[in-house]
Amino acid sequence: MAVYTAEHLRGIRVVVTGGGTGGHTYPALTTIRALRARLAAAGTEPDVLWVGVADGLEASVARQEGIPFAAITTGKLRRSPNLHEWGRNVADAFRVPLGIFQAIMIVVRSRPEVVLSTGGYVCVPIGIVAWLTRRPLVMHEQILTLGLANRILARLADRVLLSHESSIDHLPTRAKARAVVTGNPIRPEILIGDRDRALATYRLDPRLPLVYVTGGAQGAVQVNNLIADILPGLLPRCQVLHQCGGFSLARMRQVADAVPEHLRGRYRVVDYVHDELPDVLSAADIVVARSGAGTVAELTALGKACVLIPLIPTGGDEQRRTARHLADAGASRVLAGPDASANRLYEEITMLLDHPERRQELANAARRHGRPHAADAVAGAIIDAAGRARS
Repeated sequence: MAVYTAEHLRGIRVVVTGGGTGGHTYPALTTIRALRARLAAAGTEPDVLWVGVADGLEASVARQEGIPFAAITTGKLRRSPNLHEWGRNVADAFRVPLGIFQAIMIVVRSRPEVVLSTGGYVCVPIGIVAWLTRRPLVMHEQILTLGLANRILARLADRVLLSHESSIDHLPTRAKARAVVTGNPIRPEILIGDRDRALATYRLDPRLPLVYVTGGAQGAVQVNNLIADILPGLLPRCQVLHQCGGFSLARMRQVADAVPEHLRGRYRVVDYVHDELPDVLSAADIVVARSGAGTVAELTALGKACVLIPLIPTGGDEQRRTARHLADAGASRVLAGPDASANRLYEEITMLLDHPERRQELANAARRHGRPHAADAVAGAIIDAAGRARS
């Protein structure tokens, strides 16, 4: 990428569009933060406008971060609709022209020098208008295959940024020459966790291996049930910190109360791990988790030995694809379908506890798949696109 002077970078105007889920929203947010940091080092700052839907996660995140936000109306195309969803598809089809009209007005008024799309159906109107008005479009895909919105925009984008090398095979032929593998942006604080602080916060024993169990922000009933079944056999060997989600907290506290008193201090259950997550991941010897794109990006960037239990089904069965991709590379263990049983999970965890060298092999392979500087790479692609637009 070219090197641009501070004058070249001054006041870069960027429209960011992406949202609907955390998988699209948080990479956009992390990229905006990285872009601000890059330009602050050059003595300037970007002029950023985030475009999404008014009631989407992106709207609340932008508001919390103080990022200017514009809402548009748009429709969602459901790929395998039932009779009810066919009706919703038809209704949403009428929203698409309105969304494109709103996108035209936003682009005309804000005059962006570059547009970043991180996925979700809200991206399509802005991406189409960027192409129509010859504004550079930088598209980022978080998952192995391409979401429907990004399959459309990949044909129009000036630069297609991917999280995985193998994703190139899923691109339209003409888009492959414009593809760059950057990785999936993760928060930089994930990389600088403090193990001792996590042990102190949760009153954990530094002499015992720590298994961190998480089902994502909302928890996962399947994962919680598996852990409840194997706790009696697991706790004599290790300690467990379990983020179970608010829905299951009362039940898992009952499980905790039933643990024999001499082992009770080895099991800590919480509904949600907040700002302590970097510290917890730093302390964890083994992580049991879903295989969402953001989770996998963090675990591989850190090089963590993990047992992945993909959520099935998801769009395109993406979590299972991701987990299998890592398992085939020796970078994780995976339990999916009939294999996702309490006995198998117990076997996997105890095998890793009993064989530290196997844990280290998994961790090393995971780290080889990690891209801890992805956010800076995506920010660099935005700066490069804007710089070329100004030249």
